Amino acid sequence: MVTNKEELFYKCLETVNRQIDKYQNEMDQIKESMENNDAHTDYDEDDSKGQLLGDFEKYAEYLDNSRKMKEKLSRIDKKHYTEQVDFGSVVETSENYYFISAALGKITMEEGITVYAISTDAPIYQEMKGKKSGENFSFNEKEHKILNVH
Repeated sequence: MVTNKEELFYKCLETVNRQIDKYQNEMDQIKESMENNDAHTDYDEDDSKGQLLGDFEKYAEYLDNSRKMKEKLSRIDKKHYTEQVDFGSVVETSENYYFISAALGKITMEEGITVYAISTDAPIYQEMKGKKSGENFSFNEKEHKILNVH
């Protein structure tokens, strides 16, 4: 059972910070490559610059999304527990554990327990939203029982 919501929160924060660092490093490397190739102007290098620029824009979008996830995480009250599934809840179902926070995917806790960090936009969240311990919901043509909400 995942009861340490604070530990889970910090694991998610760690994950999003790693993403931010990774995307920032990728952008820095691309920027450096583009600056180093400024002196040359043959056709192939213009084409590779276009590719680099496309990659730079892609990583800039990833970085922006990761920063938005971090901002969303920062709004979670790590000490607040609720009876109903809502933003910030840790939900134990008959299948999995979910942390309603940001779309970070699989988070592995110290005890080896896997928790799926999902956003409020996730279709499964829409099915469990507002439900309490003991209630059921259907997702992907399968019944799930909510065992606990923290």
